[in-house]
Amino acid sequence: MTKRISFWAAVSRAPFFTASALPVGLGAAAAWYHSGLFHLGLFALTLIGAVLIHAGANISNDYYDHLSGADDINPNFCTPFFGGSRMIQQGLMTPRATLAAGLACLGAGAAIGIVLTVLRGWPVLALGVVGGLCAFFYTAPPVKLGYRGWGELAVALSFGVLMVAGAEYVQVRQVSSFGLAASAPAALLILLVLYVNQFPDAPADGQAGKRHLVVRLGTARARFGVPLLFAATYGSILAAVASALAPGWCLIALVTAPLGAGASAVVIQYYDRPKRLIPASTMTIAAHALTTLLLITGYVIGGALR
Repeated sequence: MTKRISFWAAVSRAPFFTASALPVGLGAAAAWYHSGLFHLGLFALTLIGAVLIHAGANISNDYYDHLSGADDINPNFCTPFFGGSRMIQQGLMTPRATLAAGLACLGAGAAIGIVLTVLRGWPVLALGVVGGLCAFFYTAPPVKLGYRGWGELAVALSFGVLMVAGAEYVQVRQVSSFGLAASAPAALLILLVLYVNQFPDAPADGQAGKRHLVVRLGTARARFGVPLLFAATYGSILAAVASALAPGWCLIALVTAPLGAGASAVVIQYYDRPKRLIPASTMTIAAHALTTLLLITGYVIGGALR
């Protein structure tokens, strides 16, 4: 049983589920801050559904990256951060089984979305459909958002704005300015995780026709986007607090700024040396998780004291 769990955790890239679970928590926390309402059962359904959609997206994207050759020709698979799960490349899963597993997860997530729609209304369905389509068609034809230069926007929208707004709507049946303000740093942080991990993959992705932002800009120019995105992230937190759309307690999230500075420094110096970029990926993922957790904490404290 333990081996089976470990296997499916690797297939679905479970360590990255923080990218879906934490924004759901952030949306619920923002709803609690401005309304004082929290429905545990609805939160649990939202969380499970989001993680299933995320797992389905990861697995199906591995399948379509295999078809395009992006993962097969990538020599920089030195950590779980780069190059997909590699289950197909290592012969641990067939392409057909990979696609079936991805579609099964997406279907299960969609089923939970339908339940939430019945319980909370049609906007849940609308948000879920947009997010699910963005996740699946990130690499799936004929849309292939990640290959056409729209992948970064799709990820920021799906795992930032829609996750936070959807979780808020499930709790209070509205998407407020508080929730949208909370979604801004979440969207920028997940964009940063994707963006930093594109640097080692850029040569193989370019050969496979995957024209994401780092390929389009070239790694030398694209490296300067990392500090700009981190600055925008922390600036969005300051702006939300200054405009009273977030409690002052959310400023505790700024303590992760050194992680952003460290990741930026590594990318600027080692943008063309994949193995030297591992610390940048680690710090960016940590910045995403810790900043979001601290924002959740700030909203919860603010709501409790309001």
